[in-house]
Amino acid sequence: MATTSHPPDPSAPPASATPAMLDMRGVRKVYRAGLVETEALSGVTLSVSRGEFLAIMGPSGSGKTTFLSVAGLLDDFQEGEYVLDGENVRGLSDQRLSRLRNQKLGFIFQSFNLIPDLDVFDNVDVPLRYRGLPSAQRDRRIEETLAKLGLVARMRHLPGQLSGGQQQRVAIARALVGRPQLLLADEPTGNLDSASARQIMDLLARINVEEGMTIIMVTHDHEFAARAHRKLHILDGKLIDPRGGVRPGEAGGAPLGGAPGRAAGAG
Repeated sequence: MATTSHPPDPSAPPASATPAMLDMRGVRKVYRAGLVETEALSGVTLSVSRGEFLAIMGPSGSGKTTFLSVAGLLDDFQEGEYVLDGENVRGLSDQRLSRLRNQKLGFIFQSFNLIPDLDVFDNVDVPLRYRGLPSAQRDRRIEETLAKLGLVARMRHLPGQLSGGQQQRVAIARALVGRPQLLLADEPTGNLDSASARQIMDLLARINVEEGMTIIMVTHDHEFAARAHRKLHILDGKLIDPRGGVRPGEAGGAPLGGAPGRAAGAG
């Protein structure tokens, strides 16, 4: 009996992958302003394995930042299911979501988001303070993380005394010090010169290999995206097969009030 072969699903992890760190099914995000509804994510279905390095590309306004906000539990969604490290996050209390963010997620931003009046050591300490860890344990973790990133000599510098590449390394240290399961990076090289950008990419690749950390990175840079295990495109809130097709079933549900538009700056 003849069998029919199907093209690989770009949103699915490799067949040999370990169980999913992130599993989204039909996730839809709509912004409302009065009678106007704007669909930012349109039925996104995606599975990311533990230890995977995934790059997501797309133009401004395509839904990249909205996706990271939902994945990072910073924004809610109206339809679909999202399971993070085995826990369905839909309907969880704000307190529980905050705890999951602090314990399981690390964030790296294009603009670094360092606190200008705090030195490197204290910037990295911020997420640990929310956990209520003893001071000695926090100090030990911070020093170990700064040593790993080559920042020990800068630990008492303020952000304004550092180069862009050094500031991004501090931001990465802050993201790693809590030992997250999933690292979300939003254009982590976007504000850096080419040499510093390559150093940051080398660092992320090393973290992925040596720590086994799952990384989802949004980027405009094809060279850097190619260094990930897998690359997906997002356009108009839909995942796109890099070979040129929209994933079957990715169009999402029916509009809630007429044809939705795209959110300005929802990339």
